[in-house]
Order: sequence, then structure tokens, then C-alpha cells
Amino acid sequence: MVEVATAAPSRGLFLLELRALPELAGFAASLPLLAATCPRGDGQPVLVLPGLITSDRSTAPLRNALSALGYPTYGWDLGRNLGPLPGIEKGMIKRVEELHEKYDRKVSLVGWSLGGIYARQLAKMMPDRVRQVITLGSPFNGDPRATNAWKVYQFTSGHKVDDRDRHMGGAISKAPDVPTTAIYSKTDGVCAWQNCLEANAPHTENIEVRGSHCGLGHHPAAVYAVADRLSQKEGDWKRFNRSGVKSFVYPKAETSSG
Repeated sequence: MVEVATAAPSRGLFLLELRALPELAGFAASLPLLAATCPRGDGQPVLVLPGLITSDRSTAPLRNALSALGYPTYGWDLGRNLGPLPGIEKGMIKRVEELHEKYDRKVSLVGWSLGGIYARQLAKMMPDRVRQVITLGSPFNGDPRATNAWKVYQFTSGHKVDDRDRHMGGAISKAPDVPTTAIYSKTDGVCAWQNCLEANAPHTENIEVRGSHCGLGHHPAAVYAVADRLSQKEGDWKRFNRSGVKSFVYPKAETSSG
């Protein structure tokens, strides 16, 4: 098991976040392969939550890919994510409630970075409406200053990072009671990857991909993993199977001790 980190990724890794642009080009080139190989599920509704200072535009590639696989996929429709500003919590709760009512089915939540923290908290508050949670580079463990974005969060939201357990859903490090998957990268230049891992439990798992933080939402391996997780039958969740050729793409995942 991996100890949580107390320091942000190095400046070198942070500069490597420029990889997100060629990763987007790689995603576009891989779309035919993804369409042919991604497993398909039962068409559950999916809500995708964006990361800090980004909006639904940043999650459009992922949402379009999931829509093409037959999932009714939605953005959060709350503008730019500047943190838990007034109205954001109620807006996300209302969004989940609306989708649950519209489809009369539980909603799967996919959250990128800060959006993944929101997704986990929503699942804790609304387990009767949430089917599963998938996070992409979300730092829900360890020191909240072990990212290169904590000062931006404090500036945009007006909240201190030390106050994050006082917001919706309670303690952030505690996993929801629904199946929860954490997708992370050891070369994440924004968030310490050690703090993006779920602790071992029957309904949690971690999946490692090789890429940047800012490209996780359109990294082909991450998109495939998201699609694979969504394809499972409700009530029959199993951990990701990385055997065979997938072992060359997905390293053996770590588990948090925190």
C-alpha cells in the first residue's frame, strides 16, 4: 500500500502537462478503435463533472465518446467550476435528481479532478440515486496542498483547502458506499498521484494509466476504462480486468493506505 503524499508534483512534471494537447490529438485518432473495442452497457444515464476552472467544454470529448456508446451523457451545466460557490452544491444535487427522475434509473457519476471529489460526495449524500462513481486524477486523500492547484482553488472559491471536509458529504477521504473507481497517473503534474488512490475495499478499485492530469479526460486508455466500468450490470460490479493484452496498457495499480 502507498502512503499519501505531502508535497505537490515536481516542476518538471507540471511542465509536462503540455502533453495534454498531443494526447487530445491521440484521442481523436483513436476514436475508431475505441468505438470498435469499448464494451457497451445498458444505457444508464451518466453525469460528467469538470475539474477546477474548467467547464463542460473540457469534458465534451469524453461525453461525446460515451454518448456514441449508447449512454445518455450530460455535463453539469453549472458554468465554470470555480469551487463550491453558493448554489453549486444545490445545483449538482438538482442535476442528479433530474436525471434520476427522467430515466427512472440510478445515475453514474464521472468526475475529473475536483469534479471527482464532488462526485464522491454526491454519492455519499444520494446513494439511492447514484449507481457508481469514477474519478479521474481526483486528490481526495492526504494533504490538500499536495497539488499545484490549491492556491488557485482558494482564490477562485474563497474557501481554505483545510475546510474541505466541512462541505457537502462530510470527510472527503472516506469512499462512498457505491462502487467507486479511481483512475490516476503516476506522471500527473497537478495532483500527487498517491492522493488520488482509493483504500482497499470490496467496492473500490484503482486503475493506472500513463498520461498527464490535464489529458485524463480524453486519454484513450482512461476513456476505455471508463467505458468498461460503465458496461457492467447493475448490482454485479467487479474490479477492472487488466489481464492479457490490457496488461501492456494498464500497469498493476497501487492501493492507498490512507
